[in-house]
Amino acid sequence: MLGRAVWSSVRQGLGRGLSRNVGGWASGEGRKVDIAGIYPPVTTPFTATAEVDYGKLDENLHKLGTLPFRGFVIQGSNGEFPFLTSSERLEVVSRVRQAMPKDKLLLAGSGCESTQATVEMTVSMAQVGADAAIVVTPCYYRGRMSSAALIHHYTKVADLSPIPVVLYSVPANTGLDLPIDAVVTLSQHPNIVGIKDSGGDVTRLGLIVHKTRKQDFQVLAGSAGFLLASYAVGAVGGVCALANVLGAQVCQLERLCLTGQWEDAQKLQHRLIEPNTAVTRRFGIPGLKKTMDWFGYYGGPCRAPLQELSPMDEEALRMDFTSNGWL
Repeated sequence: MLGRAVWSSVRQGLGRGLSRNVGGWASGEGRKVDIAGIYPPVTTPFTATAEVDYGKLDENLHKLGTLPFRGFVIQGSNGEFPFLTSSERLEVVSRVRQAMPKDKLLLAGSGCESTQATVEMTVSMAQVGADAAIVVTPCYYRGRMSSAALIHHYTKVADLSPIPVVLYSVPANTGLDLPIDAVVTLSQHPNIVGIKDSGGDVTRLGLIVHKTRKQDFQVLAGSAGFLLASYAVGAVGGVCALANVLGAQVCQLERLCLTGQWEDAQKLQHRLIEPNTAVTRRFGIPGLKKTMDWFGYYGGPCRAPLQELSPMDEEALRMDFTSNGWL
């Protein structure tokens, strides 16, 4: 493993230190990158012939860029990254870097099944402009993904990555929770800055915060449905699919939590639970993209084998938003 002094000099040389207070890049000497805040996991727009629609991507980013997000997650689960070629994944990140506001962080999904491929993708993501890499757990051989295997995987990736690494646990998609003991061990790595945890287990989030409290390590909630609860146990932000359509409201919930306005935060959180479930567990990316069409963004089709919603599902999706006063 590379030493802390080496990584500190690498980060300083790349200008990756961040100070949220001044809203821009600053010296990161002695501290890891601050990833606190709200991030929409940006969808990948496709044309009717299933090609990446970079024009629509730019349009969506222009609209999302007006909201007080900390940054964007690109090529995460909602970006349909398993359906893109390696060159498409890199081109999307490159285009986003060119289009997004300079004061926003770009977290790029670089996870692959093998450690070698993940290292190569992470280095490539850095070269096209990512500020940090968000690395999903490898899962095809999940029965052999022990804590030791995952610690080895992430350590190698973080050792060789020129940008900070964020762990990513999304058991609904991978069937695998990144074990807490592995998270605690990895939190000590000088180039691993935090975790996005999408499992929805708030006691787990709280325990991760507690057990990594002596490290410079941050926890992001992986969904808007449990954002208030996550802040209450020490999370510092969230990567929330719902922020692609109700971005102002998710950022408002963040502000209410950070300023201790818990009663108002609770009321808002309650109104976000059903819409959030609708665009995640219930109807997934097809539901999210349909909702984006309703809210003035470009959602459009998904790549096969994901299918568009049936009329019945679309009506149920609309009801989850109208019944909570959003449509």
